[in-house]
Amino acid sequence: MSFGAAAQRGRRPADTDPCPCGRAAFGQCCGPILAGEPAPTPERLMRSRYTAFALGDAAHLRATWHPSTAPERLDLDAASRWEGLEIIATTGGPDDRRGTVEFRARWRDADTGRRGVLHEVSRFRLAAGRWYYLDGEVSERETPEE
Repeated sequence: MSFGAAAQRGRRPADTDPCPCGRAAFGQCCGPILAGEPAPTPERLMRSRYTAFALGDAAHLRATWHPSTAPERLDLDAASRWEGLEIIATTGGPDDRRGTVEFRARWRDADTGRRGVLHEVSRFRLAAGRWYYLDGEVSERETPEE
């Protein structure tokens, strides 16, 4: 499955709106990171990347993908709706150079109604004072339609 954009593709939530990642208000959560502030931890970078997928912000995804592992093209699937994020485990903090984030992200295909859960253990690396996504071990399952 390709990553996709949520219903609000192309628009930024207001600073007081809930952040798509579910942690806090957008302006206190992923908003500043999507605007260019460095993420302080791998978890915060992963949350901002989830939010970027939900909003269709390919520029943020490219900017936060380590050049050694970034794909040549990044195509976002407009039919994918990201409906929730659950952080399972994290490693790495502001004083580390490497980290991981294990998460589950619920999705729905707006065209077909299919639903599923993307489960990934993502790896991150700190370089030049910024965290970057390296890669992830992905497993995905489709869930019955509700």
